[in-house]
Amino acid sequence: MNSEEKNSVLIIDDEKANIIKLSHILGSEYTLYASKGGQNGICTAKSNRPDVILLDILMPEMDGYEVLAILKSSEETKEIPVIFVTGLTNTIDEEKGLALGAADYITKPFNSTIVKLRVGNQINAVNQTRLKIEKEAAEQSNKAKTEFLSRISHEMLTPMNTVMGMLQLARMKAPGKETLRIYDEIDGAAFRLLELINDMLDIYAVEKKNFKLVSANFVFADMIDNVLKIIEPCMNTKKHRFSSNIDQTIPDTVTGDESRLAQVLHNLLANAAKFTPEGGEIQLRIYCLSEESGLCTLQAEVIDNGIGMTKKEQTALSRVFEQGIGGAARKYGGMGLGIPISKHIVEEMGGRMWFESEEGKGTRFFFTFRVGS
Repeated sequence: MNSEEKNSVLIIDDEKANIIKLSHILGSEYTLYASKGGQNGICTAKSNRPDVILLDILMPEMDGYEVLAILKSSEETKEIPVIFVTGLTNTIDEEKGLALGAADYITKPFNSTIVKLRVGNQINAVNQTRLKIEKEAAEQSNKAKTEFLSRISHEMLTPMNTVMGMLQLARMKAPGKETLRIYDEIDGAAFRLLELINDMLDIYAVEKKNFKLVSANFVFADMIDNVLKIIEPCMNTKKHRFSSNIDQTIPDTVTGDESRLAQVLHNLLANAAKFTPEGGEIQLRIYCLSEESGLCTLQAEVIDNGIGMTKKEQTALSRVFEQGIGGAARKYGGMGLGIPISKHIVEEMGGRMWFESEEGKGTRFFFTFRVGS
């Protein structure tokens, strides 16, 4: 139900005066339907599906008990809460109604406050149930979409790897300069698509809580060199000026997840290259903050003098940082999926990520992380 729509109440009563009185009490808060007599009331309930039904007990031809039994036996109306409206005060009558499935009682003469409270209680229960059902449906839908994307991503990996492998073989045939340029374009597009596929698989792993780091010894400088070799063609194409400053006090061999750390650095450098115009400047800085009990805390900075971010874009990215992968990350397209994934990896490594940016003057991404020394 739209948040601006009113909940609806159906009044079934053979006396016009009672319908008028209840309409006067409830009319400002709810959409009202009214039926004189049980049979008409049943038809109205099936056609309009009200949220609550106020049902008189003593009616000619078909009393309230008979009407309630029919409502509760129908798939269309069995879930609608029914409040009996009665002048009867005998507990036997109340027990009979409750046994048939009545949700509550309102007695005559009507007390406006009591009527509003009893109807309001049932309406609140209906709304809570509806919200729960809608939430569960949305969660199931999101789960189905995520699992579908994961299956598709896995299926795409094989042909993508084949394309990239065939390109490498084609390069070995000594192609001409123009053909080599075409190969470079295809190779670059294939690599970007492969990155996107891997990002989608990472998102699936995070949401399924299967995202785990693998710790092993690795040579820190070699990891940096491998990242730069991958990103170098992209920077060369746009004639970026690149510089790096790696703290010499960082141990040669460290312990951590080499591939995930490389993924974060690659994501940030590729992002900087994407948003830095031709001839711009990109810097990578990594230095040691502290070393204690066999753990080295490092801070990395990726700095560019590119287009920067508007205030609106910074606010959107801040929401991504606050909400994580499961929420806004997939709604914010400017930075791609790599930024929220990188933030998650950094946090798994015991660190944090943040940024500074100014429109037209560039962006600086910072992150801290821990490695065994």
